[in-house]
Amino acid sequence: MNETARKPRVAGFALFTLFLAAICVALGLWQLQRRTAKHDLVAALTERLAEAPVALPPPAQWAALKPARDEFRRVSLTATYAALPDAMVYSSGSAVRKDASSPGTWAFLPARLPTGEVVVIDAGFVENTMQDRSVEDRAVKKLVTGAPVMLTGYLRFPEPPSWMTPAENRDKRLWFVRDHLAIASALGWGAVAPFYIDLEHPAPENGIPRPGPLDVHLKDDHLQYAITWFALAGAVLIAFGVWVRGRRPA
Repeated sequence: MNETARKPRVAGFALFTLFLAAICVALGLWQLQRRTAKHDLVAALTERLAEAPVALPPPAQWAALKPARDEFRRVSLTATYAALPDAMVYSSGSAVRKDASSPGTWAFLPARLPTGEVVVIDAGFVENTMQDRSVEDRAVKKLVTGAPVMLTGYLRFPEPPSWMTPAENRDKRLWFVRDHLAIASALGWGAVAPFYIDLEHPAPENGIPRPGPLDVHLKDDHLQYAITWFALAGAVLIAFGVWVRGRRPA
């Protein structure tokens, strides 16, 4: 190939190489940004989880509550579990509960405040990999006594489903994402608070479902991923340099 034809080909491949390297560098920088955001999140959540519980904000303030500022805040309230169908929410393992690392389900129940509003309670973890409805039915039946209960827990907000989230099983009342608003609508719980309560205590005598304190131990592999992307960028540039060197006439 003559020199005139070789130059455009090398130039085109150079641009393509720089494009690939730039993508790898951008992905590496993105991972570093995610790492910083993850560390800020862990620091904020650790601070909130260590605070003493405060009274649940009144309904007039609910619309102003935001996940970025209020998620995982400890609150206390008095409520009465409603005699309505509960829901199971599948979990492959919790990132904030060390005692719930195996597959199981969360028991979601509606509870009525003394002022009449309904708040959804995640009453705790049920170790039940087959999602047997009878196990949770027996446990929930003991909770629904018609008497007010003093509860302490954490403010949580609904999780949006992704395109990979399986559809709910209405026969089992089994969901695969903690979207308490969708659950309430499907099971006829009526209007509910925009948040739900992740119960810390009290625990039932038999420990089913099992509430408990939260502890942040979020996975942090972002630095490893960033290094991988930067290494790929370097490998692409080195490969281009070797290719160019091999095309030089002897």
